[in-house]
Amino acid sequence: MQQQFILWSSCELKLRSFEVMNEMRKQSVLCDVTLIAKDIEISAHKIVLASCSPYFYAMFTGFQESRQDRITLQGVDSHALELLIEYVYTSTVVVKADNVEVLLIAANLLQLTDVRDACCDYLQTQLDASNCLGIRDFSDMHGCVELVNYADTYIERHFNEVIQFDEFSSLTHEQVISLISNDRISVSSEEEVYECVINWIRYDRTPREQYTADLMKHVRLPFLAKEYITQKVYKEPLLEGDIICKNLIIEALTYHLLPSEINTVRPIPRKPVEWPKISLVIGGQPSKAIRSVECYDLREEKWYLAAYMPHRRCRAGLAVLNDKVYAVGGFNGSLRVRTVDVYDPATDQWSTSNSMEARRSTLGVAVLNGCIYAVGGFDGTTGLSSAEMFDPKNEVWRFIASMSTRRSSVGVGVVNGLLYAVGGYDGYTRQCLSSVERYNPEADTWYAVADMSARRSGAGVGVLNNILYAVGGHDGPMVRKSVEAYDPESNQWHPVADMSFCRRNAGVVRHVGLLYVVGGDDGDSNVSSVEVYSLETNSWRILPAAMIIGRSYAGYNAAARGGAVRGVVAIPAAVNASGSINAPAEEQFVPQQQQQQQQP
Repeated sequence: MQQQFILWSSCELKLRSFEVMNEMRKQSVLCDVTLIAKDIEISAHKIVLASCSPYFYAMFTGFQESRQDRITLQGVDSHALELLIEYVYTSTVVVKADNVEVLLIAANLLQLTDVRDACCDYLQTQLDASNCLGIRDFSDMHGCVELVNYADTYIERHFNEVIQFDEFSSLTHEQVISLISNDRISVSSEEEVYECVINWIRYDRTPREQYTADLMKHVRLPFLAKEYITQKVYKEPLLEGDIICKNLIIEALTYHLLPSEINTVRPIPRKPVEWPKISLVIGGQPSKAIRSVECYDLREEKWYLAAYMPHRRCRAGLAVLNDKVYAVGGFNGSLRVRTVDVYDPATDQWSTSNSMEARRSTLGVAVLNGCIYAVGGFDGTTGLSSAEMFDPKNEVWRFIASMSTRRSSVGVGVVNGLLYAVGGYDGYTRQCLSSVERYNPEADTWYAVADMSARRSGAGVGVLNNILYAVGGHDGPMVRKSVEAYDPESNQWHPVADMSFCRRNAGVVRHVGLLYVVGGDDGDSNVSSVEVYSLETNSWRILPAAMIIGRSYAGYNAAARGGAVRGVVAIPAAVNASGSINAPAEEQFVPQQQQQQQQP
């Protein structure tokens, strides 16, 4: 039998081949076609273009251009064509604000779908209340279905913000009707819809007055307050003398007196799109404490920016109470602080609250029985065993019983109405701790429970199905990826699956029966990735979307519904970060092009 040897070429050979062909293109070596767009001429190889673009494949195999060596491309921007030919040979294109539109149009025409999709991804990151209407129309014109759907959802959720900008004022009356007739727009009251229509007409009154009745048919006047109708709508000069508008006002007033007599669509309530849930990542310390905030949309699995904190803060504790997020204590770059900042997701704004009794950084914070508990920490001089409670009814902090041990970098969690303080660091004995204490608020007493199997300072703590999880942490220089779980019924700890990465000071949050572990550091550098634990499979997976920057010193709480935060709505928990946020002026996309050079 004849022996055979098979040599499998590596990706490096294919990449090197394309690098050589690109150099040949630049020097017009063996090129068999010249593409012309306006005053630009670009040499290329037909076989390379046809292998990457269905448009060029059809051109060079079935049309008269297959016999031509000079081809003029109509309707293609010359700069975009240069970038796309470069992309065909290198698999790389830089998408930025000043080229994204022409690049998308050209990529769409040449059927380079990966570049088109990268342009859509970039536009999605830039979309906000001031430009969403324009981006929506542009993406619809060029068949970018996912971006259209994203923009539609954004407009529905942020209707109140969108109508404040010039794009709304410049809409046609048909486009305004399309917006206000949508059941899914999110408004706090129908008065907002009525007023946006009146403002749109007044913006250019003379040509727009003729559409008043057509527009008012789509305002759900029956849901306006009766006093608002009689005192404002009835007296509006734009509606006077219009019989259709008068009948609509009468219908609305009749609904308040005899609601069953009205059978039009106007008394049907709107059904705003359900808000997703988010988690917040707050503050941090590159070389000093910072104010920046990121939020993570748990449905879309994407990160966004939110309003900055009023004060620099890192190593704080975080809690969610009454639909607001409390950033408690921490370090401001100079001092350990006892101050508290409060974030309202409904308005994307921060305010201040009453300060704690003690200065605390690296503390543990949790919510129990409608109150916030701040446990342990470091005051700048010594580790703390003290703890205190914030009652939102009187907005006062007061001390509770102290723990038996000083604990900074302590993890906390609540199970069955009891508060657990897990591990941490005792600066007095200079030991990372494996011990755990449990607080009973009725007795105002701490009790020792079973020790963990390992010493863990800076462990993340989460709760699933009344089981307490201690995630990662460190013992001196040893950073752990191990995880163990505590069952209060048996007073025992048992190991569960390890994380993919070693982490200490990571944030942990429960969501739909899963544990999310966010950021942290591995002993050498901060970690930006997010891992998710499934109790059902006892396994971890890495989320595809990492944070904008790596962050550690995280404290997370369960996510809940809330108001608007740059395209997402929510409440959650927050994380103290290491790192800084700078919104990129441009992003480099390397689409997953189906070219030979990328096949392994």
